[in-house]
Amino acid sequence: MKSIKGPALFLAQFAGDAAPFNSWQSITAWAADCGYKGVQVPSWDARLFDLDKAATSRAYCDEFKGVAAEARIDVTELSTHLQGQLVAVHPAYDTAFDGFAAPSVRGNPKARAEWAVDQLKKALTASQHLGLSAHVTFSGALAWPYVYPWPQRPAGLVEEAFDELARRWTPILDHAEDCGIDLCYEIHPGEDLHDGISFEMFLDRVKGHKRANMLYDPSHYVLQHLDYLDHIDIYHDRIKMFHVKDAELNPTGRQGVYGGFQPWVNRAGRFRSPGDGQVDFGGIFSKLTQYGFDGWAVVEWECCLKHPEDGAREGAAFVEAHIIRVTEKAFDDFADAGTDRAANRKMLGLQG
Repeated sequence: MKSIKGPALFLAQFAGDAAPFNSWQSITAWAADCGYKGVQVPSWDARLFDLDKAATSRAYCDEFKGVAAEARIDVTELSTHLQGQLVAVHPAYDTAFDGFAAPSVRGNPKARAEWAVDQLKKALTASQHLGLSAHVTFSGALAWPYVYPWPQRPAGLVEEAFDELARRWTPILDHAEDCGIDLCYEIHPGEDLHDGISFEMFLDRVKGHKRANMLYDPSHYVLQHLDYLDHIDIYHDRIKMFHVKDAELNPTGRQGVYGGFQPWVNRAGRFRSPGDGQVDFGGIFSKLTQYGFDGWAVVEWECCLKHPEDGAREGAAFVEAHIIRVTEKAFDDFADAGTDRAANRKMLGLQG
């Protein structure tokens, strides 16, 4: 067994135009002051990170890590959630997602997808330059509009979507292999990879690619009413990253999983700061530790009620309290009788 590393913080929800959130130096110092030991970096946010430089210059990456080290902060992973979303976009979402792309490719789905693939490859190369082992992204979605359809889906529609999704991601996964980086899909409603079965469908089509892995975030499973502890038992070999995010699902006679088109604060299912929702983090940290997960526990703050800075400070302490320092001995070692094979055979009645 190994101890989980942490606490760490995903910076996407905190980066901004005002200090201390507007520069790499100041935001890492702030994270350290909150009690964090590491940060996960949104690769698209130029206020914090230059992806093009990181993909071409090891010196830039060394300098980037050095600034964080001055605050006693590690870089845990890079994120390409926004770019990964653009690898596969159903036309229904073209307008909504266009703003994630560089201005030069907006309004051109083919060019936008090519740009997204290039971004993923650059981020994987940058991860290698930074000495990281894992990278997080979204899968994108071609089939999601048909997740609960009327009229029914025509035969072969989902299969065709997943065949295409695998075709687009295979070259990226191969580049991840070249870089020695595990590519971790955040399993997330809105993405074609939104639960265990859909991940398996994808994994089958990429021929079990060893770099196709998961970011485990229990909040998305609570909102689907999925057994998030059993999920660890099933997929622990593929879980290479972990977001500490809480959620609650309180269905009523008026609404349930789908939320009735309500704002977050009024939905039956909503995200909460760590410790304020329904997630059994004691069980999660125990299971991940049992299976030898030694990656980072990364707080992703998303809460419809609590101020983000309060959530960040509380989240660091919450993770710190849940990390299990693994034991090096069994609790009943004191009762070891010091037997050998001959004594064991005697105890079993196997003398002679």
